[in-house]
Amino acid sequence: MYHVILAGGTGSRFWPKSRSDSPKQLLKIIGNESMIHLTYKRLCNISDPDKILIVASKKISKLIHQDIPEIPKENFIIEPTGKNTAPAIGLAALHIFKRDAEAIMGVYPADHVIIGDEKFKQTILNAKKLVEKKSALVTIGIKPTYPATGYGYIQYDVSKKQNIEGVYKVKTFAEKPQLETAEKFLKSGEFLWNAGMFIWKAEIILLEMKTFMCELHNALDSIYDSLGTPNYNTVLDREWELIIPESIDYGILEKANNVYTIKADFQWNDLGSWHSLFSFLTKNKDANYHDGDVISVQSANNLIISPDRLTAVVGVNDMVVINLDDATLIVPHDKSEAVKDVVNMLKTMNKSEYL
Repeated sequence: MYHVILAGGTGSRFWPKSRSDSPKQLLKIIGNESMIHLTYKRLCNISDPDKILIVASKKISKLIHQDIPEIPKENFIIEPTGKNTAPAIGLAALHIFKRDAEAIMGVYPADHVIIGDEKFKQTILNAKKLVEKKSALVTIGIKPTYPATGYGYIQYDVSKKQNIEGVYKVKTFAEKPQLETAEKFLKSGEFLWNAGMFIWKAEIILLEMKTFMCELHNALDSIYDSLGTPNYNTVLDREWELIIPESIDYGILEKANNVYTIKADFQWNDLGSWHSLFSFLTKNKDANYHDGDVISVQSANNLIISPDRLTAVVGVNDMVVINLDDATLIVPHDKSEAVKDVVNMLKTMNKSEYL
């Protein structure tokens, strides 16, 4: 079994801490190690290090190699540009299939928090058992603890439990819902959070791409033919430029009929925004979390990070304040998903020095 860490994103919702030279997956958000280093160590409990692959841009790959020098350079799969998860997973599947046509692959985001390494290991091994028995596409689902509106959901068929513990047939996928809908999901007991982690045979996911994403499959076919030749990078660049960005969920999982979920019981947080980080952190008596030089008066439920200068707030509630040397972000918790819009505006304004 091979394990693929998708590390191509920059984490725009973590601006201004997350930048092109210090993307989210390389930030030390929890403890003293980067998010991707924690992910890598977790996978080392399951796998030999030489079977852990990284998909990222050339620039981010260099930064990751500096952070985790023990990863062999040949285990970095370079994507010329970000094209969402389906092309990245397809490219990884090609490389794995070339190494071993019978290989199973697990796919994991680089920057999620998981607590309970043994439970995580058992979940992946149970998913592997299913994939060994049948041509299944397995996605990891997390039992929801509150009606989250920032996560996608998996509806599973309670009546179609498999022989392997925690495995069910998937009915459908749901995008990030409104609060009222999320509450109904929770009440029904038929929905799990979609953790964005997958297990399947490399051959099977490539066949599914042939069925449901034929243009992507054609491009991957050309790239496969060039693997191990001097023309590989030329062919990769040429074909990659024409690939349409698409998520694996929309491109394959919502259309295929051999999709299963395995209900995991480890603690999970995708740290998708400043607010999701705040919900994970331990607060003080006023329900605040402070990092740096902070004075707080008559203020509650705030996340304030100010490593380089004094930040004082008075009568401020339910806010995120990130005060860095060259940029300051102030956003209410319930708007923290929109931080990515600030990054998009900076791009249109050509303010690359802040990206």
